[in-house]
Amino acid sequence: MSIFKAYDIRGVYGQDLDEGIFYKIARAYARFAQVKKVVVARDCRKSSDSLFAAFAKGLVDEGADVIDVGLASTPMSYFANASLKADGSVMITASHNTKEWNGCKLCKANAVPISGATGIKDIEAIVMSMPDNEPPRGTGTVTSVDISKAYGEHVRKFAHLARPVKVAMDFANGMGIAESVAFTEQDMLTHDDLFGEYDGDFPNHDANPLHTETLKDLQKLIKANPGKYAFGVAFDGDADRAGFIDEKGEIIPMDFITALISQDLLKTNPGAVCFYDLRSTKMAEETIAAAGGRPMMSRVGHSFIKEQMRQNDAIFAGELSGHYYFKANSTAESSSMATYALANIVSASDKPLSELIAPLKKYSQSGEINTKTVTPPAEILAKIKSLYADKAKVFELDGVSVDAWDSEGYWANVRMSNTEPLVRLNLEGKTPAIMEAKRDEFLAIIRA
Repeated sequence: MSIFKAYDIRGVYGQDLDEGIFYKIARAYARFAQVKKVVVARDCRKSSDSLFAAFAKGLVDEGADVIDVGLASTPMSYFANASLKADGSVMITASHNTKEWNGCKLCKANAVPISGATGIKDIEAIVMSMPDNEPPRGTGTVTSVDISKAYGEHVRKFAHLARPVKVAMDFANGMGIAESVAFTEQDMLTHDDLFGEYDGDFPNHDANPLHTETLKDLQKLIKANPGKYAFGVAFDGDADRAGFIDEKGEIIPMDFITALISQDLLKTNPGAVCFYDLRSTKMAEETIAAAGGRPMMSRVGHSFIKEQMRQNDAIFAGELSGHYYFKANSTAESSSMATYALANIVSASDKPLSELIAPLKKYSQSGEINTKTVTPPAEILAKIKSLYADKAKVFELDGVSVDAWDSEGYWANVRMSNTEPLVRLNLEGKTPAIMEAKRDEFLAIIRA
């Protein structure tokens, strides 16, 4: 299994990657990206300090200067990249993966990500051809910089609360703790914490809000204190994703959050572009349009979304995996800005969050259904394209999408996993009956 993925570099520490390969990756990254000043941040995993040391040495031996921002979230690393006018940034993390994993996310200047298509494969080729005893090409420096205060001030510019709001936060012993510098009582947003001590073993639960079982502690806290919290937020391991819980302790679908935040931002940015990923409810598109914005569909994956946002000068994008992207944060993720956005919305309304969400529950969604298949996924996609070409609008932004919303009351997207032999189906219908019938129809094709 290659550690060089579609969006980052990731593997099991001590098995797939170690300090030796990280040193080479750093040198390859420096050569590929032609960087001279690089921000390097790291999460709290047990292996992150030694991997940081190896990466920093690799950069120094290529003649690059390292700006060590220490323990930081991925959004903080993006902020440091832009605000310190670096040539690039590296975040040492395995995001939401379990404690055995580690890796890194690579960027060019202004937090522009390097993906498999835009450089990770080139870096892999350089690493594979690099001898073990490659002599240094230069002598860079390492300088420590504390960005936490500046980052907190940067995020708080997003706050415009009409009244005090109290929130419950689950940091899962990960890098959401670093994000807490963005929340102060002066902005009327106060919070109670769960698991607010760094621990790279993640002893309480995995730091992955996509897995609903990891949200149970946060739900329990909110349900045990009725009326106390406006909502809850759960951060993933590197805090570039967030899951949200309403004041009743119920999980809010992440595409509903996209719709709400877009609606609010458009009040002060009329006519602006907001992106929703192609797996999102039709209500995201309809809500953006009704709020006077220009809804645009994005493919899945942060590097693709950021590129589309830049090309269209978008102010915001939301992804079904809990990534929320803001133009105000170098067109990168900010789970804290998303938290403030929800707090702004709740504070300006006389309704609780559950009632603000209720109108979005208009259509029936299948959720993402994964199928492991012996048939090559490419053949399945080609079959779907052929079968529906004359029945609906078919397009290939990411996998194959079938849009029969106006004619038959449904849309569907079928795409391949980037990392596993899986085919993923997302489908929505105007009624439960339509959704169930079309879901079964598509699954029969996929699983034939």
